Amino acid sequence: MTRSADRHVLQFCHGYGEPFLDCARQYASLFSGKGYRVTTVFLTGAADSEVAAACASDEVLFLEYSSKAIRGLKLGAIRDLRKIASSRSFSFCIAHRFKPVYIALLATRLPVIGVHHAFGDYHRRTRKLFAHIMRWRLSLLGVSDAVRDDIRKSLPKWPTGRIQTLYNRIDVEQLQAAQLPAAQARKELGLSSSAWIVGNVGRLHPDKDQATLLRGFALALPNLPTESQLVILGTGRLEQDLKELALELGIGSQVLFLGQIPEARRFYKAFDVFALSSDHEPFGMVLLEAMVAGVPLLATAAGGAKEVVEGVGILFPLGDEQGLAQGLIHLATLDEQQRAACAELMLMRLQERFCDQAVRDVFWRLPQVTSLTAES
Repeated sequence: MTRSADRHVLQFCHGYGEPFLDCARQYASLFSGKGYRVTTVFLTGAADSEVAAACASDEVLFLEYSSKAIRGLKLGAIRDLRKIASSRSFSFCIAHRFKPVYIALLATRLPVIGVHHAFGDYHRRTRKLFAHIMRWRLSLLGVSDAVRDDIRKSLPKWPTGRIQTLYNRIDVEQLQAAQLPAAQARKELGLSSSAWIVGNVGRLHPDKDQATLLRGFALALPNLPTESQLVILGTGRLEQDLKELALELGIGSQVLFLGQIPEARRFYKAFDVFALSSDHEPFGMVLLEAMVAGVPLLATAAGGAKEVVEGVGILFPLGDEQGLAQGLIHLATLDEQQRAACAELMLMRLQERFCDQAVRDVFWRLPQVTSLTAES
């Protein structure tokens, strides 16, 4: 067994666009105080000192590949990662998303823990075959039970213990300190101080199903407080279609598309309700950010979102604008005491299941982790 001070972990990430920069931090922080040094390597993205500082890692390296350059066999990336792995005494590798898993397995002889943040990563026959060939040193994590179950269905011959859940998590205290008070958040976003605001944050993409959100808001509007508004933060290819839908529904003046807002998580207290209408969200980090802000939640009962919201917010069936509308109407009736109780309940859920310490405890009990650390 090597001395504790000599143990190293390789973390291999596809890129550092949100939310994956914080994912890198989350996984590096798992090893704090455990006697491991963490080297985080980013496959894509230019070298950036601010990114490196945000990773909570002992060392951060940038391979600086473009997305185009890592299509096909990825031989250059495999060669580069092999050099890094051979120059340090790593115990194992944590790789996020399929391409880094693939490269790490071909570039090194290390045991690899593959972290999957989306559905469908092993639906392709070629990926199933690759996982089967590499199964002796590959184990897998899904960011929710929904993602885990999707992987298990794709790889039915794998022992279930080799495919586990490790939730995404959030630094609650850090985000609490960063979030703006409601009045300041509204002022900076240019929102009315007196409006009752339903907030949504996400790409304007079919996966996020903001069309259902617009229809549900339109149905609920006659029973919502006066000056009610729907505020959507984000950009995407459906922006014009969604704006046209809002006009068709007669709610064009009540819906504000604010575009891409840097560090949007700082502004959640501007909202009276946070609504997520996504189609099978793998997890939903925006839900945790809203929970930190104490904003009541309304989300689809699909994908990983159900695991976050159930018991602390309102769920409605996927694509059900009537259910969404009823949820909005109910949340509009909450008084200050009920909102405070809701915020306390959400904070308890965060501390029990979705904060750094809670997930760190789960990680070190995972069978694939205990076996790897026992060997190192």
